[in-house]
Amino acid sequence: MTVERLKQAESKEQGKISGDYCAEFVDFIKQYYQTNKTIALHEPCFIGNEKKYLVDTIDSTFVSSVGEYVDHFETMCADFTGAKYAVATVNGTAALHIALQLVNVGMGEEVITQPLSFIATCNAITYCGAMPVFIDVDRTTMGLSPTKLAEWLALNGEKSDRGCINRQSGKIIRACLPMHTFGHPVDIEPIMEVCDSYGIVVVEDAAEAIGSQYKSKHAGTFGRASILSFNGNKTITSGGGGMLLTNDEQLAKRAKYLTTTAKVGHQWDYYHNELGFNYRMPNLNAALGCAQMEQLPVILQAKRELAQLYEAFFSNKHITFLTEPDNTLSNYWLNAVIVSDKQERDEFLNRTNHAGVATRPIWRLINSLPMYQHCQTGNLDNASWLADRVINIPSGARLPQSAYDS
Repeated sequence: MTVERLKQAESKEQGKISGDYCAEFVDFIKQYYQTNKTIALHEPCFIGNEKKYLVDTIDSTFVSSVGEYVDHFETMCADFTGAKYAVATVNGTAALHIALQLVNVGMGEEVITQPLSFIATCNAITYCGAMPVFIDVDRTTMGLSPTKLAEWLALNGEKSDRGCINRQSGKIIRACLPMHTFGHPVDIEPIMEVCDSYGIVVVEDAAEAIGSQYKSKHAGTFGRASILSFNGNKTITSGGGGMLLTNDEQLAKRAKYLTTTAKVGHQWDYYHNELGFNYRMPNLNAALGCAQMEQLPVILQAKRELAQLYEAFFSNKHITFLTEPDNTLSNYWLNAVIVSDKQERDEFLNRTNHAGVATRPIWRLINSLPMYQHCQTGNLDNASWLADRVINIPSGARLPQSAYDS
């Protein structure tokens, strides 16, 4: 979303164009999906070898975490994203937990992140015994603001031999965890520069961003490690599943070791020499993921075409459709619009859902939830503004008949 379009969104708060745009929107959606049935926010597309690969996995009897599809899925994800290594996990949260473990986030330390995110982002921090520190987002990306990050660290961060110390809490700020919101890439390069200057390692939450690029480089390939999610509602799915990405060979080896219960390799002996996790992706899930990866380009193109239709539809409404930030390519995982205020947001949600079109608000700010209310925050004006106004609208890809016939 460009700065100019953001200014337009803010100016539209001053007055609304007349007309029942909710009814127009419902008609538009039902015509697009060619149905009068309830329309989900996002549904998977199974148009290729999904059944074939699943049957093949069952016939092989290798349905758990050992099997050729797990290795193949990792290779496919590494090749597609440009990461040197990929390690498959049971879900994105598990991948994020391990990623933070790999960069030595530990008990009593802190991780800078954004309050506008899915809860798993902060839960993974907490699993490590660390605490999130919430810094505001940019309205153009809905992701962590490099400017707000730099300002907060200038006031609160102090470099030392032990790492960056939070002057207020006295704790080590071990990592920074930005998130690519709804698949729109965060402004990652300046975030990397700020964190590098303070000795803070960056881990990217790219759970929603497969197929998204920042300056022609895939999201999730900038930080020390990153993760993808293949939950049932993502752009492509393995049912449940996640993927850890890294360009560091030693981190990749350790990730695979830790996610396989830290078992020391042996033909028959079960020996584990440290605390590990049973986080490896089952072969069944990987088989589904492999078939989905084969269709990813077609799905991404269909989602981009839907986003273009949305942009045209909302161009003469007082609602602003969120487009990809400058210098990025978004996968448009979940399309979103900005309305004028919370009251209009709730009216839109109520009317569309009652009409059989699934819409939802953006997440509640994580720092407002009971288990995170005690965490330190910066000024969160942008996140609060977005939380009152952003609505997700149906985003599932409707593929041409030729895709199903191929």
